[in-house]
Amino acid sequence: MYKLSLNRILIIIAICLTGIFLAVPNFVPDKTKLPKWWQPVNLGLDLQGGSSLLLQVKMDDVLRDKMSTLEDSVRQSLRERRMRYQDLKSSKDGVMVKIADFNARDKAKESFRKLDEGLVVTEDENGEGLLTINYNEQAMAVLKNRIIDQSISIVRRRIDELGTKEPIIQGQGSDRILVQLPGVQNPESVKILLGKTAKMDFHLVDETTNVMQAKRGKIAKTSRLISGSEGEQYVIIRKPVVGGENLTDARVTFDGANPVVSFRFNTIGGRKFAEVTSNHVNERLAIVLDNEVISAPNINSPITGGSGIITGNFTTKSANDLALLLRSGALPAPLEVMEERTVGAGLGADSIKAGVTASIVGFAAVIIFMILAYSLFGLMVDITLFLNVAIMLGIMSFMGTTLTLPGIAGIILTIGMAVDANILIFERIREEVNHGRSIRDAITVGFTEAYRTIVDSNLTTLAAAAVLFYFGSGPVRGFAVTLTIGIITSMFTSVTVSRLMVEAWLAKYKPTKLPL
Repeated sequence: MYKLSLNRILIIIAICLTGIFLAVPNFVPDKTKLPKWWQPVNLGLDLQGGSSLLLQVKMDDVLRDKMSTLEDSVRQSLRERRMRYQDLKSSKDGVMVKIADFNARDKAKESFRKLDEGLVVTEDENGEGLLTINYNEQAMAVLKNRIIDQSISIVRRRIDELGTKEPIIQGQGSDRILVQLPGVQNPESVKILLGKTAKMDFHLVDETTNVMQAKRGKIAKTSRLISGSEGEQYVIIRKPVVGGENLTDARVTFDGANPVVSFRFNTIGGRKFAEVTSNHVNERLAIVLDNEVISAPNINSPITGGSGIITGNFTTKSANDLALLLRSGALPAPLEVMEERTVGAGLGADSIKAGVTASIVGFAAVIIFMILAYSLFGLMVDITLFLNVAIMLGIMSFMGTTLTLPGIAGIILTIGMAVDANILIFERIREEVNHGRSIRDAITVGFTEAYRTIVDSNLTTLAAAAVLFYFGSGPVRGFAVTLTIGIITSMFTSVTVSRLMVEAWLAKYKPTKLPL
């Protein structure tokens, strides 16, 4: 027999009241005054409007950089082995070098393969000794996947820094990223932010070569000519002395009335920075951001604290933007906007209206059917339906779930599914009464025996929802999340709450006839 213990009753009531309390913000007209911990369900792009950007990761630029680094390694390897070579150059397709000496060629191939994992060396068929060094397909696929994953991670950090609520950021295809920004009707500032790779490095200025000499071609291979943010030009040492990947933080501070960007290195970067500034006092250190010098201050004394500042003609906004970019990290590859769509709030309102209308109609149909089919017990089930929807909304609000149009479809589906368990229970109770059992025994057997069937049927639905969530993306995942929450709450309300109501009715009225 079902025990109506006080603790059991209090726990069930507490769960119901908590769900209702968490769902209340969804029905408050002015949601801006609500505290942060008590917020409504977030609406997706299709419900509240916003912007959608399809970004393409420019792999070619990364591959050129990768091959340029490999070119330096090949050059170093050949020099260490004192091998004569010609026409060493790199492109996005690989590194090419000509080794005329047939005997040295095999040794060179062997040394090239050891430079990195996944390298293959091919030789042209004309016998002139032209070698091409490149990565095999597996290594190239790993590299591209890593670039996409890094890009998604950094795009997410930059979007989160802007305070955009519940953005959807996911890979699409082999080299594209989909960014959906609910509530953002003008994505221009976001596009500008995402368009910057924010790759920052520190280079020593080549004091032995001036700009005029560099323009005439009188420049060492270890140096290069580069433009500054204000139109001036610099000759810098090609290899950075400290990389931007060693930055751990960047914030806007003020030098008097002028905004500056203060930065801090990790332990490795701080040690390198201290070493460089100690060994090159009275020389200039160029700060290069996205292949442009933004500042080239003089090193007046060693900087050993692991931090420094970037000065320039910053406004407060530009300094904030730069600090944000440096905090979120450098994109491994430039991003190009391939497609831009804006969903108006009016279209979202129409979707909400249609979804709410469908929910109300479906809800009303289920309520009427249950009352007609099961009388008083049907009315009890209808009460649990209201609780089910309230607890669902409460859980989704608490979790910060984003509700999309497919999510509304999941809610409507759950409303229909929520009564399935009660129908199984009531039909089993009816059968037991027809076989001569007492009302109390029939109710106990009905709830107990039908429970196994209810669990089995809901587990299969949960399995399907898990598959949808794992393999799906965007709206499909939203549907899976809503469906999963709905199954869990309907199990609670359909079995636990409805049984509590039936047992309470049974204990109070001690009926002699079943209202079915």
